[in-house]
Amino acid sequence: MGRWGRQSPVLEPPDPQPPPIPPRTFMRQSSITKIGNMLNTAININGVKKPQSNGEASWCFSQIKGALDDDVTDADIISCVEFNHDGELLATGDKGGRVVIFQRDPASKTANPRRGEYNVYSTFQSHEPEFDYLKSLEIEEKINKIRWLHQKNPVHFLLSTNDKTVKLWKVSERDKSFEGYNTKEENGLIRDPQNVTALRVPSVKQVPLMVEASPRRTFANAHTYHINSISVNSDQETFLSADDLRINLWHLEVVNQSYNIVDIKPTNMEELTEVITAAEFHPTECNVFVYSSSKGTIRLCDMRSAALCDRHSKQFEEPENPTNRSFFSEIISSISDVKLSNSGRYMISRDYLSIKVWDLHMETKPIETYPVHEYLRAKLCSLYENDCIFDKFECCWNGKDSSIMTGSYNNFFRVFDRNSKKDVTLEASRDIIKPKTVLKPRKVCTGGKRKKDEISVDCLDFNKKILHTAWHPEENIIAVAATNNLFIFQDKF
Repeated sequence: MGRWGRQSPVLEPPDPQPPPIPPRTFMRQSSITKIGNMLNTAININGVKKPQSNGEASWCFSQIKGALDDDVTDADIISCVEFNHDGELLATGDKGGRVVIFQRDPASKTANPRRGEYNVYSTFQSHEPEFDYLKSLEIEEKINKIRWLHQKNPVHFLLSTNDKTVKLWKVSERDKSFEGYNTKEENGLIRDPQNVTALRVPSVKQVPLMVEASPRRTFANAHTYHINSISVNSDQETFLSADDLRINLWHLEVVNQSYNIVDIKPTNMEELTEVITAAEFHPTECNVFVYSSSKGTIRLCDMRSAALCDRHSKQFEEPENPTNRSFFSEIISSISDVKLSNSGRYMISRDYLSIKVWDLHMETKPIETYPVHEYLRAKLCSLYENDCIFDKFECCWNGKDSSIMTGSYNNFFRVFDRNSKKDVTLEASRDIIKPKTVLKPRKVCTGGKRKKDEISVDCLDFNKKILHTAWHPEENIIAVAATNNLFIFQDKF
């Protein structure tokens, strides 16, 4: 047993050191890239009239990325969204295994007021479809998660994962080339030393800017089940990857071994009662991490207490209300996402019908509970039949930990202000992609006479859903993934 827990060697012996992989710039072009070149017109919201909102923030449309066609291919559906730590870059992954990176437009930062506008920066193929011949299973190329590493120099690094393999990518810029070598020709061929009659000083030549994405590490063969989470440690040297039953700890420099720090797999699989649904490191304490389960519990573990963290340090769980007990109770109590606050004092958890805020100092109950779409409680039977009840909604904090956001159906997403205790339902709709558009709050009518701007719960489109959202770490700029479209909104007071 190692310092971090049981050592988990890879299932296959590593091959000899492969030759360096040349940088990969562009692979299959996604609809986001296509429309990023055509529809990269940010909306100038100068002069937007402020609606009467009693001091609340109003959200304005900024940009949309992705093809606006109704015929959407499955490979173009966005599967994850993530800002980097200063918000200058925004990455999306899709079901086709592609990663598209957007960069903040420099002019939008100096505009008055500041605008949240992003341009396509780089596109590359992160994962390819594979086949597990031992289990006769196809491994999808879909990108499940993207996590950025802190930037230490002009180069950016990010982790991306599909169901089985985590990859570390280096994203760099190159706008200069060298020419005038003594030992090789201009076409790259090696020159015969006997033909070198004079020494030349190589010169630097300016070339058009190129953004290169190259794979630096591949962390594979350590997960039997599908990876649902990756999280970079605050030490920026290690990261965790979690599947349904295990959590592994990796070092960014070591690809052929990992350490199993959580293992909830029972000896007899018939005794299995829960699975791991999400896991994340503490933002400042490198020894602390949390993971959630399908039974609605969140466990906090400290790697200093034991190498194998099967025994948790804290367990956060809210007792079930007996009045709401039903056949679907266990399903809707399953936690689909958990996120620690930027301060490290709180965390949020998302189950099917609500989002909860927990204080890490109080395990017995959440300090705040916000219903997301309580009106769906009466429709759980039909949602079970069409499998929507198993949808995994994500959640996120704003930079100041004062607001939280999560998605819903009908392309609705919800923003909750923790200070004012006010919330708003907004819609990511193509009808609003017009200049100077302020998002109007939406309301759902559950019965009785429907008002003018309300939508009936029976008219909600459950095929349109906001599963993935991200909030800029320093500004009120949000990114919302709606099928194959990425909406970018910003607030204006």
